[in-house]
Amino acid sequence: MEAAGIGIVLPPGRVCCGLTYVSTGQLDLARKVMRHTLDVVEPLLDLDVPVVVLEPSCAATLRTDLPELLGDDPRTARLAGSVRTFAQALEECAPDWEPPVIGRPVVGQTHCHQHAVLGDAAERRLRERAGLHGALSGGCCGLAGNFGFEKGHYEVSVACAEEQLLPAVRAAAAGTELLADGFSCRTQLEQLAGRRARHLAELLAEGLDERPGRGRDERPDRGPVTK
Repeated sequence: MEAAGIGIVLPPGRVCCGLTYVSTGQLDLARKVMRHTLDVVEPLLDLDVPVVVLEPSCAATLRTDLPELLGDDPRTARLAGSVRTFAQALEECAPDWEPPVIGRPVVGQTHCHQHAVLGDAAERRLRERAGLHGALSGGCCGLAGNFGFEKGHYEVSVACAEEQLLPAVRAAAAGTELLADGFSCRTQLEQLAGRRARHLAELLAEGLDERPGRGRDERPDRGPVTK
């Protein structure tokens, strides 16, 4: 994002979307965690800039669950409305930026929350501009946070991964990049396929390092976003 000329402002303290507690039914604790996050990021909301959330499940939680659980807090709508994925923020804040052309095939997983809540149109366009060709699989990796680790869920978790994701990874040609923006998806791929998947931002950052004659500091300043 800095290579695209986008300034980054980090929250002054630790924040959490509260998804762990939402998904396990601990809603009072989820509200407490979310309210703390609002307290921490409140000064940054006055900047009126996108809030970049790299993990799709966290972004979806802040977009949908936060307003449902803390709808009485006026800060909630401001934060939920500011949430952007990595690709959405790049497209919005630096529409003319040209990413490094990596020019390799990709395989992997579009996060379930990306499909259901956030949409992946910006990610598709960014991959295309970076020369990353090939479709990511649908379906689910099966891990779903703590679900796949819980007693009695392992077989279901593996079966979900075997539906689309793992066969696609096994069938990929040598040199194919493995993409998964979700932490659970990357964990599942590492443990079931022995493969290290990466976030799209990681792959583009690597491409910047390899691009001849372009330093990361040679960029226009497009102002800040919160991350």
